Amino acid sequence: MAKFALKTQIPRYLYREQVAIEEIARGYGLDFFPMVFEVLNYDQMNEVASYGGFPTRYPHWRFGMEYERMSKSAEYGLSKIYEMVINTNPSVAYLLEGNSLVEQKLVMAHVYAHVDFFKNNFTFATTNQGIDRRTGEPIRKWIDTMANHGAVVRRWAKRIGIDKVEAFIDHCLSLENLIDPNVPYLPVPSITEGKEPAGGDGAEDELPEELGLLRVDKDYMASFINPEEFVAAQRQKLVDAQEQERRFPEEPRRDVLSFLIEHAPLERWERDILNVIRREAYYFYPQMQTKIMNEGWASYWHSQMMTQKICDTSEIIEYADRNASVMATDGKNLNPYKLGVELYRHIEERWNKGRFGKEWDDCDELEVRRSWDRRTGKGREKIFEVRRFHNDVTFIDEFLTPEFVMEHKLYAFGYNNREGRWEIETRQFEEVKQSLLFSLTNAGQPFIYVADANHENRGELLLEHDHQGIDLRVDYAREVLEALHRVWRRPVELRTEVEKKPVLMRYDGSEHAQRAL
Repeated sequence: MAKFALKTQIPRYLYREQVAIEEIARGYGLDFFPMVFEVLNYDQMNEVASYGGFPTRYPHWRFGMEYERMSKSAEYGLSKIYEMVINTNPSVAYLLEGNSLVEQKLVMAHVYAHVDFFKNNFTFATTNQGIDRRTGEPIRKWIDTMANHGAVVRRWAKRIGIDKVEAFIDHCLSLENLIDPNVPYLPVPSITEGKEPAGGDGAEDELPEELGLLRVDKDYMASFINPEEFVAAQRQKLVDAQEQERRFPEEPRRDVLSFLIEHAPLERWERDILNVIRREAYYFYPQMQTKIMNEGWASYWHSQMMTQKICDTSEIIEYADRNASVMATDGKNLNPYKLGVELYRHIEERWNKGRFGKEWDDCDELEVRRSWDRRTGKGREKIFEVRRFHNDVTFIDEFLTPEFVMEHKLYAFGYNNREGRWEIETRQFEEVKQSLLFSLTNAGQPFIYVADANHENRGELLLEHDHQGIDLRVDYAREVLEALHRVWRRPVELRTEVEKKPVLMRYDGSEHAQRAL
């Protein structure tokens, strides 16, 4: 546990810089929560980073593993954490001890833009815990919430045993991506415990009216008016209808964690821990939805502030060097900082020059488009609007243009099995755009639904994978099935596709099975 957090105040000279940068940020129209900056050394920074930026979390070995990875990476000079900020109100940000003054000012400017994004982007409204009646500001006391989660887990670990609790958390973490990002925007339903119907087909003592048989006045005419084949067919319809009534949920349910919390035969301590994992998964999800937009917004504004208001002539070269290292791309991996900031600048230029609307879209003369400038001056207003109402998927879908793809040399690549190497597959705009959108949709996670929690009337859990062109990794899928079995206590099945063929994966608690459908 990081006991130093919230006790490491910044020195006076940095506080003066903070006050000045905050005033500059407000002058640009940024709107942010109150800020608390702290200065940490390398070891403290790695410890907080391993906790996702929070001073304390629930006890689990993965945080220690992440700390060791970060420490080794920093020790060998492979990485350096320049800044870290938490989505809370007030927001807490960490500065690295030993950074130069230019680096600290760069980080502060970057952080203020991040917090403006946290406060104003619609996806982060799902992390609100209420509204302060006095100020009208969102309540986001997530440092306290994370500490409370840690207290819950520690209390159960003390009562049940740390090994048992930690093993259960292992299983829960395998399932933490099985949530529905639409849930926070929906009305809160009344939660009722699902009750599994009793077994049996229920069609043994049916009445003629239930089977829909034709009326018969004379017994000897029954076999003629209602032949055995007709009776059997009607009986099967009744069985199918009753089977449908037994199925729950009535519609496929994407929030698998919520379904397990409501319906799995969990002990109280298990339900509490699964609730903790689910709640934290929803807290972190907006950051996954807006990585490109968020980092691009922060990079746009630190660039504006550092070059126009903060740096003097003796500092601008050092700033340019540090900024270049952040924006660097290697030609293989997508740099969210670079893509985000360049797309914001592209949007600003388009709306400043009037390169939008029907007249612009209908123009097909290249030279006219290149010199197009209606001097509308709406660029700054537009990027503030974009910052509020979009996530990464809609950001790319609506504002990525052929001109942008060509200018920044974006392309889609794939692995050539014959040559044994990665190669450029296409530079075509639509294909590049679709490839990028595909990687961002659902934060790159598969779409998994609870299809039936009483599969074949045996209380087994059936999941459905909405296959969208990419197969699941079989080893990962099997680990998830094992985790689901631990929670559900009954056999678990998953319908998916492997190499374009429908298959059913199954785990019964002892062995895995897979068969074609």
